[in-house]
Amino acid sequence: MFKTLDDLGNLQGKYVFVRADLNVPAKDGQVTDTTRIDRFAPTVQFLHDKGAKVIIASHFGRPKGQKTPEFSLGFLVEALAKAVGQPITFVPDCVGDVVKQAKANMKDGDIILLENLRFYAQEEDNEPTFCQQLADGIDVYVHDAFSTAHRAHASTAGMAAYVPVRVAGRLMQAELEALNKALGQPVHPVAALVGGSKVSTKLDLLANLIKKVDYLLIGGGMAHTFLAAKGIPMGEGSLVEPDMVETAQKILAGAGACQIILPTDLVWADAFAEGQEAHIADVHALPAGKPLLDIGPQSVKAFIEAIAQCKTLIWNGPVGAFEVPPFNAGTNEIAQAVAQMTKEGRLLSVAGGGDTVSALKKAGVAKDISYISAAGGAFLEWMEGKTLPGVQVLEG
Repeated sequence: MFKTLDDLGNLQGKYVFVRADLNVPAKDGQVTDTTRIDRFAPTVQFLHDKGAKVIIASHFGRPKGQKTPEFSLGFLVEALAKAVGQPITFVPDCVGDVVKQAKANMKDGDIILLENLRFYAQEEDNEPTFCQQLADGIDVYVHDAFSTAHRAHASTAGMAAYVPVRVAGRLMQAELEALNKALGQPVHPVAALVGGSKVSTKLDLLANLIKKVDYLLIGGGMAHTFLAAKGIPMGEGSLVEPDMVETAQKILAGAGACQIILPTDLVWADAFAEGQEAHIADVHALPAGKPLLDIGPQSVKAFIEAIAQCKTLIWNGPVGAFEVPPFNAGTNEIAQAVAQMTKEGRLLSVAGGGDTVSALKKAGVAKDISYISAAGGAFLEWMEGKTLPGVQVLEG
């Protein structure tokens, strides 16, 4: 079990290192989406109000161990200060003498933002000396970047061993509690809706889910491989992964009490382009060589009916090419039904993964889902049942 900010005692004058994920969308030196900053701000506000000396650290982009001006975190100060409601001082390094001096100058309640952690290759290498430098003089380590928790980097895992107190921040706490409700100790029946294009990228996920959920709904291009595994001819327009068909057969055979639901009809078009006419075909009568771009209305109905039998839903991946209308119809209809069940208190809905978040936003229902994880790889690895280094350091 992990500790949270609420388990901390007196923080007055204590040096608190906060690992954030401020790898936000930006253009021309301006933040274009403040969602991550806004969700992180309550942790900083809490620590400031308790009189802690708050040291924020993050990565940004992929500078590959080089001090690259275009990846400097300096431009984030204004947006971060606005979200927190307090002045923030930028420190143009994350280790070394300039950081030591900045810490020495801090008064109770002050907040500083360190330079990009990934300006040093030692960060991603989890190099022990770098870990010790980050932890130097730190009284409390706060991990508030679940989206980085699957990485065993210096700031996400290694440095924690050198800090006496380690806790989850508000955002990390919310993520872990939501995921525990969805997969750790869920209220049954539980459904998992998994989409996306490839079985190969979600093999561990599917193998874990069939042991934990009552219904597994498979959409998107990966459903094509499962249909092929059932002996259904899919044709050139499908996204079947031939080398994954046998694996899909093993998953189907090993499902046990988990009921796997596959599409029974699919949407095809003459071309994958916006405004194309959508045609519907039974999976046993698919046209030759036409791109298959969404699940059909009968499949949508079956998916929604299965979810309606459940108390908990975990969703990763759209069921069709949601970016291009009209092939967003299946994802949108399911999203709206899930949102309605959630609003009525009949369903706990937890969703995650970049495409899933985008799809729910496009469907206009993001605010009605119980919890949406902003994490990508970490969310997926958690669903796969893997131990995340950044979570493990908080336990015990």
